[in-house]
Amino acid sequence: MSEKLSEKSEMSELVFASKVLKSHIAPPSVASGIGARILAASRALKWSFNRTKDVWYADERVSIKPRELRKLEEVSGVKYGQQELSEVDKLISRAQEILGDEDKDLARSFLAAFRAFLGAVDRPRA
Repeated sequence: MSEKLSEKSEMSELVFASKVLKSHIAPPSVASGIGARILAASRALKWSFNRTKDVWYADERVSIKPRELRKLEEVSGVKYGQQELSEVDKLISRAQEILGDEDKDLARSFLAAFRAFLGAVDRPRA
């Protein structure tokens, strides 16, 4: 079971990395051809061309290492999961302020449902 969860998390990181490469590190404005964009991304990240190409196409045989993910975040300015987490925490805090102590059972139920909803929205689609 944990092995399957691990595979899914690696896949979501890989998809994230692929999207960041295509949209932030080497967007279409960088070069007209895909090969030139991959080359530009590999130079920006200081990765090999083949490694960058595998991540670009989200090849299931590769996994993103933590240091590579940090490098992607550093070069692109996009944080993996951190922004969404802080936004959700702010929303939950605000909901707790609004609901106050009037009906703790209702507040707990609402927050549990809200967290479940956000978790379902945030899951990668297969």
